[in-house]
Order: sequence, then structure tokens, then C-alpha cells
Amino acid sequence: AFWGWLNAVFNKVDHERIQAVGPDRAASEWLLRCGALVRYQGSPKWQHDYNGLPTGPRGKYRIEAINATDSCIMYRGFDYLDGLEHVTDIRLEKCMYIQDECLQRLSDTSNIQKSLQKLKIISCGNVTDKGILALHKLTNLEYLYLSDLPGIREKEKTFRVLQQALPNLKLELDLE
Repeated sequence: AFWGWLNAVFNKVDHERIQAVGPDRAASEWLLRCGALVRYQGSPKWQHDYNGLPTGPRGKYRIEAINATDSCIMYRGFDYLDGLEHVTDIRLEKCMYIQDECLQRLSDTSNIQKSLQKLKIISCGNVTDKGILALHKLTNLEYLYLSDLPGIREKEKTFRVLQQALPNLKLELDLE
């Protein structure tokens, strides 16, 4: 119960902070607080240290990739994604709080719809067919990797519908 409460606190959106430091910096702070990694445009290195976040003028560091492996990101924090315009790659692996509503929210975020090209969802036990089908709004998505998702029950139907909605999508599956 304590950890759930603490994780909820980490995911609380601070709209004043977003206004003060910009969407990329505020989202970086949220993601790192929750145990995720970010990579900025033009940098090969992953940022993992909250205290080592780069400084500079607003807008200098733009998030290009998010690796949320083993992180505690949850739906209530997804408002941080709204202002991100350069995210091309997201990895959600072993995220216990990721559920269908999170994928729906991701898919409904207009900037993410425009920029996201690569998405991996691995070992997120609360994701079902409904969440995967919600991804149909990610019109620029080129690659989707799905692995170890026991909540997906109607694989063939779900993937057929998604493939019809996104004909240019390369779908890679590692599901039993």
C-alpha cells in the first residue's frame, strides 16, 4: 500500500512545473523520478540520473526516446506526454501500472500520434486486446513489438484489425 501511494505521488502532474521549465524538462523529471530512462535528440546516451539532468535554455534538450523498463509510470502521469513533440521510440517493459487506459491515452496524444515510430510493449500484465487495439491512432507507427502479454486473448483478430488500421506497420510478436 505504501509503495502504491508513493508511486502515485511520483506520477502526480505539476502543470506549473511544465509551464516553468517546458514539457521536455518536466517530462524528463517525471520519467526519471519513476525509474525510466530518457534519451535526447542528438545524444547516444541514456539519461538515468535525476540529479544529472542537463541544464540549458528551455527547449535545448528534447526527448527522443523513453525506456520505461521496470518503472512505476502510470496513467495519472501521462499528461506529461502532451507537450512532447520529438518522441520517436518508447519501450514499456515490466511496467506493472501500464494498462489499457494508458495505451489509449498514449494513442490519443496528438504530438505522439505525429512523432512515434517505434513501440515495444513487453511483460505488461495489465494490457489486453482493448489496449492494443487503441494504438490504431498512432498513424506514423512503423514498428510494434509485443511480447509476454497474457492479457491478449484474441491475438489473430486483434492483430488483423490493427494491421488494417495501420497498413505500413511492421508487427513483431512473441506471444504464446
